[in-house]
Formats: sequence, structure tokens, C-alpha cells
Amino acid sequence: MGSTGTATTTGTTAARERRGASDATGIALLGACAAWALISAGVHGGQPEGVLLAVLAVTAGYAGGRICGALLPVAAPCAGALVGLALAVAAPHVVRGPEANAPLGPEGATAALLILAAGGACCAAWSARRPGARIALRLLTAATAVIAGVLGSVTALIACAVILLCSLAASLMHHRGLGLAGLAGATALVTGLVWAIAAGGVLPYGLNASLEGQLTEHRLLLWRDAFDIAAREPALGAGPGRFGDVSPTAAGTLLSDGKPHSAPLQQAAEQGLIGVALFAAVFCWLLYALWRSPRSTQVVLSAGAALTALALVATVGNALSVTAVTTGAGLLAGIATARPFHDEAVRAPG
Repeated sequence: MGSTGTATTTGTTAARERRGASDATGIALLGACAAWALISAGVHGGQPEGVLLAVLAVTAGYAGGRICGALLPVAAPCAGALVGLALAVAAPHVVRGPEANAPLGPEGATAALLILAAGGACCAAWSARRPGARIALRLLTAATAVIAGVLGSVTALIACAVILLCSLAASLMHHRGLGLAGLAGATALVTGLVWAIAAGGVLPYGLNASLEGQLTEHRLLLWRDAFDIAAREPALGAGPGRFGDVSPTAAGTLLSDGKPHSAPLQQAAEQGLIGVALFAAVFCWLLYALWRSPRSTQVVLSAGAALTALALVATVGNALSVTAVTTGAGLLAGIATARPFHDEAVRAPG
């Protein structure tokens, strides 16, 4: 008994040390993102306030999620899902402009909020102990998909349905690492396709034409402008917030919001390849934090599916420019990595 207790204590201490190292890595990466925005702005000018606000929103959301997830592992994600759903319904066209309706419906904040709401509901369902509560929370996820369809966001409808299916399939997964690796691979694939489309002439003609057919000509021109700017300034970019000033397409658009509507391309154009690397590192850190999470594999993969869907929407849209979305993403990640004060069925990372 004594040796078993000692081994358990040692394992718990080691797990806490790994989680502490993961948190420290996240803080360092977010700090590096803020510092690099200031450096880029110092060299080329620009407005780093947007980047700093996004970093602050993610940090505050993550910290709040860790606290709320520890105290209220069911109520916190459920409340977050309801708030996200309410925001999406109250403001169905948060992102306005000529690019807001393509591809596949309203991209941006509305789709992102619905995706985060679906992820929160799935996390709450797996955290609930009563079967009736789990069924009700899964019905909430299904209702979120229905509301997405009513709002006209086909992207959010598909994403919410996939998140629900991934959450249900998580009960069959014994190794969360495989699931998270698959989510990371899907994100890398879509990001690579976007870069290839922006570069032009990289993909086979038939595939390239098919993908471009899902996009508006205006968005394609913005992406190619972003790629050209990144090619001219690969190290530092043009400066945070300056895409609208240096992009011919954005400058010639009457109601342009000054963004290329692709998070990685915006990072490349405004903060160079180092900015892109930091952006990717933050996403990888979130997946790593989920892998090291003390929560059950079902909760981890549900949150991972939602964050991946958000990343995919941000790759072809403007979702991360809205503070409510970045805060919600941090909140969901924090809830899914918190250690509840009450016992929960926990599976070791694998």
C-alpha cells in the first residue's frame, strides 16, 4: 500500500510539473506574439493594438476558463455555449462587407461563435454525470446546428454537425493523441491549400479551378495581394494593421475592412514568416495543452474539434478579428484543460 501510494503521489507531482511547463510555454508564446507585433510596428509602422487585444483576450479567456472549469465543469461550458449562441443570434452579420457571404455563407464571427457554442455544449455533455443532462446538452448542440442553418451559415451548420459527431466518436478513442494529431493534420492541410491558391500555379489546374470556384474573385485578389506582400517583406511584413494600406485590392474597395480574410495570410503580410510561425506555435500549444489535460478524452477531443473548426474558418475568413471569438476560444481551451475540484472520470493522455 505504501509503495502504491508513493507511486501515485509521484505520478501526480510529475503530471502537475508537466502542466506547469505547458502553461509557462503558452505564456511565453503569447508574450512573443505581442512582442513581435510591437517590433514589426516599430520597423514599418502600423497599429499593433489589434494584435495586443487578441493576445489579451486569449490569455484572459484561458485563465477564466481554467478557473470556471475547475469550479463548475458542467455549468461553465454550458453557460459559455448559451452566451455564444445568444451573441450569434443577436448579431448574425458581425462581419460586414463584400466578402462576408463567401464561401459557403456568412464567414467570420457568426460562424465562429456557433462553432464555439457547439464545442462548449459537447464538453458540458461529457462532463455531466446524469444521462438526461447529457442528452439535453447534445440536443443543444444539434439546436446550434439548426440555428446556423436558419442564419444562413452553411459553414457553421456543417462544422457543428461534425463537432457533434466527433464528440460522440470520442467515446471510442482510447488514445487522445491520435485524435489531436488528426485535427492538427486537417488544419495544416487546409492552410496549405489556402497558401497554394494564394500563390497561384502550385496546384493542378483542375483542383485549383475547383477550389477557386468556391471563392469570390474579390477574396482571391485579397489573398494574392497578401502573398505578394509577404514575398516582398518575408521577415517583418508590412506592419500590423497595414494590409489595407498596401493592398491594391483593399485600397480600391469602397467598403473594405482592410483585411485579407485569412488569418495565416494576414499574419504573413503584416508580420512576416516569424509572425506566421508564432501564430502556428500558439495553435500547436493549445493542442498540446489539451493532450496534457486531466479531463477525460471525450472532453478533450470535443474541445479540440471545436478549436480546429474555428481554425479552419479563420483560415478562409475573418473570425479572429472579433474579440468575442478570441476570448471564447481561450475560454473553451481553459475549461477543457482545467482540473475539476470534484472527481471526474479521467483518462491519462495517450
